[in-house]
Amino acid sequence: MFITLEGIDRSGKTTQAAMLAEALGTGTLLLREPGGTPAGERMRAMLKDPALPLDPAAELLLFSAARAQLISEVITPALAAGRDVVCDRFLDSSRVYQGVTGGLDPAFMEALEAVAVNGLVPDMTLIFDIDPAEGLKRAAARRGVGDADRFEKETLAIHRRRREAFLAIAAAEPERCIIIDASADPDTVENVVTAAVFAALEARVPVQRKQAAPA
Repeated sequence: MFITLEGIDRSGKTTQAAMLAEALGTGTLLLREPGGTPAGERMRAMLKDPALPLDPAAELLLFSAARAQLISEVITPALAAGRDVVCDRFLDSSRVYQGVTGGLDPAFMEALEAVAVNGLVPDMTLIFDIDPAEGLKRAAARRGVGDADRFEKETLAIHRRRREAFLAIAAAEPERCIIIDASADPDTVENVVTAAVFAALEARVPVQRKQAAPA
């Protein structure tokens, strides 16, 4: 399975991605966006740099380039080899961050997404939902005296719009998306996540076996 984790900043998805990959066992590939390849990590540094303001279109082009490289270099070969892939952020983040709060034209977004993902859509997307004010508190506690990155410096109103946008995606694609209450402690959230993922895996196995059975 190709599983993605989405949500606003500091919703806990990065921690849960690592826990989920461990629960799925040896051979599971854990990735993050942007990143996961040498080119993607360089683009990540640019995108996170608070001293480097970027136009939303420039942001999207960088995210899309990193995504296309990650898919071709890492994700597609891993899935072809029968490995589970867990990715911290994917296409839904671009839809929300550059599309909804970046104000980019939907037609431009759709065209660029089609090129970047080349038909690859996650089997399951876990959307981690938390009050944006709580997410910013978590960010401040984790950061300590360090500088906030470009996304953490944005206003609470913007984070609230992003939360609503993620929830709208989940409502529009219930067959793919599961909303996870991220306000609980990490262990409780982990139990909910693993239960959802393993239930999906168990549901897929009989179908795959039936398709592989001889006529």
